[in-house]
Amino acid sequence: MKVAILQSNYIPWRGYFDLIHDVDIFVLYDDVQYTKNDWRNRNTIYPANGPQWLTIPVGDQIHLKIFEVPLPDPRWQGKHLRTLTQAYAKAPFFSDLEPLLLEIYRDVQWKTLSELNAALIRKISARLGISTQIVDSRDFSAVGGRVERLLSILTQIGASHYISGPAAQGYLAGHETEFADRCIHLEFKKYPAYPEYPQRGKTYVPAVSVIDLIANVGLEDAPKYIWQHDPV
Repeated sequence: MKVAILQSNYIPWRGYFDLIHDVDIFVLYDDVQYTKNDWRNRNTIYPANGPQWLTIPVGDQIHLKIFEVPLPDPRWQGKHLRTLTQAYAKAPFFSDLEPLLLEIYRDVQWKTLSELNAALIRKISARLGISTQIVDSRDFSAVGGRVERLLSILTQIGASHYISGPAAQGYLAGHETEFADRCIHLEFKKYPAYPEYPQRGKTYVPAVSVIDLIANVGLEDAPKYIWQHDPV
């Protein structure tokens, strides 16, 4: 049983979905401290005039956990819908992207950041054909420090492998024995040099939202640029 545990991100890049695809169960780890000016509430899109940040206004929420961060003013939803529509309306596969945009930004008024991110991640994963089970860390009982909490969740799931994001290497280094003692193999995700795809801008920019990939190559071909490509 391969498991990954990671905070929710707003319209994540393709590497995020590559990690989800790698595992059997993906845990949205949103009962931890919210981090300001991070991927939780913003990401980059790439219209023809160049890369552009798309940020959800959440104010100063440094004292809250991610799942507690509210979205009290819904006006940002209309703004993001207009921005994304203007950015990609002329992209070759906008028809693949538009139903998702309407579902997210028009049909629902989101109350919390975590609820929005989780819905986006699940909807995009399903459209990409990912069969991984996506669950919430709050469905498990986890106490203690950083490593103890992870181990607790993994043990309750019955994980045999923990696939961690590379950013966690710093604080997980030296804890390999604790994972081994619970018969859990610790592995760090290595994001490959993903293949280039046609974009609307003048130069290729790889690390942008998966929204850009869907609009430019379509849902059917998107996996070829994430997990179905030949290794470099």
